[in-house]
Amino acid sequence: MYCTGAVLIGIISVIFAHLGDWAAELRYHVVSTNPRSMLVIAPLGLVAISWLTRLLFNGAQGSGIPQTIATLHMHNFVLVDRILTLRIALGKILMTCFGLICGASIGREGPSVQIGASIMHAFSRAMGQHNDVTRHGMILAGGAAGMAAAFNTPLAGVVFAIEELAHSFEQKASGRTLTVIIFSGITAIALLGNYTYFGRTNVFIPVGRAWLAVLVCGVSGGLAGGIFARLVIRLSKGLPAFLGRFSGRFPLVFVALCGLLLALIGLASDGATYGTGYLQARGIVDGSLHYPASFFLLKYISMLITFCSGIPGGMFAPSLAIGAGMGGWAEQFLPHTSPGGVVLLGMAAYFCGVAQSPLTATIIVMEICDNQQVTLALLATAFLSFGVSRMVCPRPLYSALATGFLEKTERMARPASHDRLEK
Repeated sequence: MYCTGAVLIGIISVIFAHLGDWAAELRYHVVSTNPRSMLVIAPLGLVAISWLTRLLFNGAQGSGIPQTIATLHMHNFVLVDRILTLRIALGKILMTCFGLICGASIGREGPSVQIGASIMHAFSRAMGQHNDVTRHGMILAGGAAGMAAAFNTPLAGVVFAIEELAHSFEQKASGRTLTVIIFSGITAIALLGNYTYFGRTNVFIPVGRAWLAVLVCGVSGGLAGGIFARLVIRLSKGLPAFLGRFSGRFPLVFVALCGLLLALIGLASDGATYGTGYLQARGIVDGSLHYPASFFLLKYISMLITFCSGIPGGMFAPSLAIGAGMGGWAEQFLPHTSPGGVVLLGMAAYFCGVAQSPLTATIIVMEICDNQQVTLALLATAFLSFGVSRMVCPRPLYSALATGFLEKTERMARPASHDRLEK
């Protein structure tokens, strides 16, 4: 029966992808027609998303990866049932697409993890499973399959399960996890074709002077990604001083201001910072587009603002776009390395700097560009970035967010009588 769930994950991931593309096209049409209209659409849109999420899909806020990780550490499945619901999964899809229309700097890959986990958890309940290890294994498999289907990267889905979601080898390497990822991936391929996320590249980075790019990208990507992760962890605990008080007292006004800032940044970048950054990243990878340093700097800021707004949406695709922008800008200073190669290294470096998952970063970049020739250079860059990022941000981003979410959830679920006894 879990194979049926895997197929369903693949189908829903394809639907989600088409809806996301439609949302991006609609926003592109609006921006092309009247760029300044985003000064109204973004603030009002983010307010509507925030309000609808709290009213109809409470629990769908944020990426979805921390929530999934948190459920793998929960043994109170009453709480898990509240987090991994099909209603919240639907909210993730609808509100993420709405956010893409409004210009939020988000992706659908993180939400796909929670959606996949929710689907497999629903199947686990329908099958009458009661063993904690089995139920956690179904959640793990669903989350990994959701990510794999979103990027069409089955190997990266396995590595993601190993490196980010789970913490025991028995769960990580289980046949169930592999089977669910494979069936989900096959379904996505059957519906969309055997495509690669960013097309195919044939660049090669020989050992020698060309590896100066490994050093440059590894250090810069790890530093930038580590700072971003540290800021996000800090912001997840509450906005500082006046901003915290203001957002608590006037939450929808604060969200509207976030939307206004996103629109202003979008105007300054000619619309390049809106959405996932997929088109910009793909253009940088194939060499058809060239952006100044302001692109990845503004995209970086827009991601932080979007996170502060609290709307549903992931960080994977925008992080790849920022990494591509960094690599595309740095290539001019690295004449001994192929330009496309520097872009790939930049993507792996920044992605790893944010997530601190070097194997996942390497495999994702390798698979989304269908290039195995740069694997060694990608590995070296990712592990260098991991070391630099860990010095800046000692706690991995998603683990820290999951811990905070877990503590908050358990605190809110604590019975009032227990609170009185503690006092």
